[in-house]
Amino acid sequence: ELHLRTSYSGSSRCSLCFGQAMTFHFSYENVPLLFSGLIINTPGEMAGAFVAVFFLAMFYEGLKIARECLLRKSQVSIRYNSMPVPGPNGTILMETHKTVGQQMLSFPHLLQTVLHIIQVVVSYFLMLIFMTYNGYLCIAVAAGAGTGYFFFSWKKAVVVDITEHCH
Repeated sequence: ELHLRTSYSGSSRCSLCFGQAMTFHFSYENVPLLFSGLIINTPGEMAGAFVAVFFLAMFYEGLKIARECLLRKSQVSIRYNSMPVPGPNGTILMETHKTVGQQMLSFPHLLQTVLHIIQVVVSYFLMLIFMTYNGYLCIAVAAGAGTGYFFFSWKKAVVVDITEHCH
């Protein structure tokens, strides 16, 4: 059963709340988790959800690093193209060009695409879980992401990740 409440706060802004708290809370009763049929109602269910969300956030961090490693490995195919060019005094020099890349219709690119889709879906799941404003679940997301970063990113060479979706 969905209850729709509207509130008017004195300005011209109306906020819609779908039976859900819009402030952080530490409750384990009637906590929706991603799907309408997945409701947390006991401390044991909350503990299980905490562990699952924690590992989902760790998986997200690991997936980011795995995609980076796969990208680096798939770009190992370096080609060197040499061609003669006229040099000074009628001599001929060999000019070498280095080409790095991958083809669009290749298995590595297809794998990267599928992993990217999974990464985007998981990042939105984590965002929606955080937006329940349940303190336990928010801590699980943050702690899982931090733990995942600790375990998977310690050798990461890139400081700024421009492909990041969630931060």
